[in-house]
Amino acid sequence: MDTVEQVERRPWVLRRWPAVAGVAMAAFAAWGMESGADVAPIVTASAFLYLGAAALQRRTAAWPMFAVSFVAVGLGSNVEGFNATWVMLAFAAVLAVYGVIRGALRPPWGLPLQAAALIVLAAAALIAVDANQTVAGVLVAAGLLIHAGWDTYHHRTHRVVAQSMSEFCAVLDTLLALAVLVVTFG
Repeated sequence: MDTVEQVERRPWVLRRWPAVAGVAMAAFAAWGMESGADVAPIVTASAFLYLGAAALQRRTAAWPMFAVSFVAVGLGSNVEGFNATWVMLAFAAVLAVYGVIRGALRPPWGLPLQAAALIVLAAAALIAVDANQTVAGVLVAAGLLIHAGWDTYHHRTHRVVAQSMSEFCAVLDTLLALAVLVVTFG
């Protein structure tokens, strides 16, 4: 493990790689976006990562969950009739059952709270897909900004997901929400 002194001597970009990756991912997700509904599944994905890590009771499991959500969102963007939100919800249900079997109902800020957050954010994403452009943009931006606050809280408390994921996600969610608002009202 590196000492604090060794970490502080690293260039900023290496110390803040999750934030840099979040900027890159936000740019990638916003590229070619025509409405907030285009990125609505990312709202679901943001909560899916947390539920997966809570169900598996491993903070680092958020990164493999990100890979799953990345594939699901990519398929949803490119395959007609493939709804990434429903796929992530189905996978989340399996993970939640597994987590309950493994005793992940404690602590309450773990699986129970993450499941509630996923339900709320996925509902916003599903509504946004069928809403008019303004409503979709507001719902998606609000979901992303709320989740950015969620990320910040979890980063500060060192709960549920790895700090690198909460940092990455906070930057991604914030920048993508701003891009959605620009597309919606700009």
